This record gives sequence, C-alpha cells and structure tokens, in this order.
Amino acid sequence: MRIALAGLATSHPYTDARTLARHAELVVWEPDPERLRRFTEEHPTAKVATGLDEVLAGELDGVVLTVPNPEVPEALGRVLETGVPCFVNKPAAATRAQLDALRRLPVHERVLSASVLRFAPAFAGVRADLGDVSSVRATVRHDVGMWADGYNAWQDTPGEGGGTMVTMGIHGVELLVALLGPDVRLVGAAGARRHYRTLRSEDTGVLALRWGSGIVGTVEILGISEGNSYTVTLHGRHGSESVVIESGPDPVQGLGYAGTMEAFLGMVRGGPSPVPWEQTLAILEVLVSAREQATTG
Repeated sequence: MRIALAGLATSHPYTDARTLARHAELVVWEPDPERLRRFTEEHPTAKVATGLDEVLAGELDGVVLTVPNPEVPEALGRVLETGVPCFVNKPAAATRAQLDALRRLPVHERVLSASVLRFAPAFAGVRADLGDVSSVRATVRHDVGMWADGYNAWQDTPGEGGGTMVTMGIHGVELLVALLGPDVRLVGAAGARRHYRTLRSEDTGVLALRWGSGIVGTVEILGISEGNSYTVTLHGRHGSESVVIESGPDPVQGLGYAGTMEAFLGMVRGGPSPVPWEQTLAILEVLVSAREQATTG
C-alpha cells in the first residue's frame, strides 16, 4: 500500500503519518524545506516528491491532503482526477470563495474531511435522542498562543485560514452536526481578543446555531486555555448529559487521530467515507458564515 502525504502545512499530517507508517509505504511532498526535514527525520524511508504533479503521477492507494486553505480547491481537484481516496485535513474551506470552489468540485464517495474529534473514543458511542433534546452546547478549549508570534500566520488570517473562529470552531460544530445532522444554520457569531493581542483573528468566540427541528445550540471557543479539552452537553427535559474529550495518556488515540486514519484506510480498502460530504459542506457553511458575521476587537 502506498499513501501520499501531499503537503505538511499544519501539525496534523505529522501525526497522521505515525499511524499510516504502520500500514503503508509513505510518499511525501512539501515545498517548505524545514517542514520536509522534520518529516523525513522521523520517516527516513519515505519517498520524497518534488511537487504535487510527481506525487499524483505515481501509483497511489490514497492521499492525505494538507495545504494552506487558499490552495485546497485546486489541489483537491487534481487529486479527484486520479480517483484515489482522499482525506483533507480540516478545515477544507475557510472563506466564501474557497467554499464556493469546493462546491463546484466533483467530489466522490471516498473523500473525507472532518475534525479528528468525531473519531475520538470518548465520542464514538454518543447518541442524541432528538425527541428529548432541547438545546446543545459544545465548548472548545484549545490554546491559540502558538499564532501570537506569527507561527503559520495564514491560519490566523481570517481571509486565508479563517482564524480561530474557523480553525478551532470546527471542532465544536463538527461534533454537534455529527449528533444532530446537517440541517443547521448559523444565527449569530462574535469574537474577541482577550489575551493574545498580536493575533490577526480572535482568541475567544461564540457561535449560535439552530437546526431545522427547532433545536438550538452554541459553540464556545476558548483559545486562552492551559490545556486542551472538548465538551459536548445535551440538554433535555430530564436533565443534561455531557461528554468530555481529552488527550489522555495517548493523544493520538484519545483525540481521534488514529480513528480518523483508520476511517481513511477503510476508504483505501474500498469503503465509502463515513462522513457524508453533505455534512462536511453544512459544517463549513456554518463556519464561513460565522467568519463573515464575526467582528473581532
């Protein structure tokens, strides 16, 4: 089995590769020499390609695509031409133009893009009784101080990577849509810089959502946090139920990285994506709308 890591634009593909290396020969492409060096030091047997064309010209069983958001539509379009399964590291779009470009692509059933938390063991067994649930809340505690000194500035730039509202907000929206379905719309959003004043985006945010069923919900984004954790709370007539996702002793397992790659490998073996593309587009629509509405100050 041969799997390509096409781009190393975020930390995720480095983590993905640790799971994939147990199953497949790795091919890697990344234009930044320092990022590529870090990868090849950990995976010295990986075949290094000089460009995306070279990656896609070889015999592949699957592609993990991780390029800066403005480059995703074109790069994904080229991967789609090969017909091989593809996992797009989150978020697949961060602006209206990027999302519109994604909608025009001929995405097939073996394309997956999702927050890894969807595949976290703590969340895997959670189900929502839609007849009982009245409201929901997702709280995302994920520190964004790494951006304060300019690291991966494109991620923190609202018009490129979407900033905290999109890049961290996806974790909360993804979990709620996984439970309640894609018939959801944004009804409000706000962000603020409470601590990291050098950010291009916000370090704190909130989204208000409404499902077609009448269920309402909120996503709280706390980018000022000593530790990372993710909580989903379901409120019903008989009380409230919460589930907390934490890294635990093995973050690759606890946060769903391993589960995500297992889902991807299931597509490589011939299965469809476990996350319908309709859900992914609904999640991205909420996030892009939040980015458009939210003001930061």
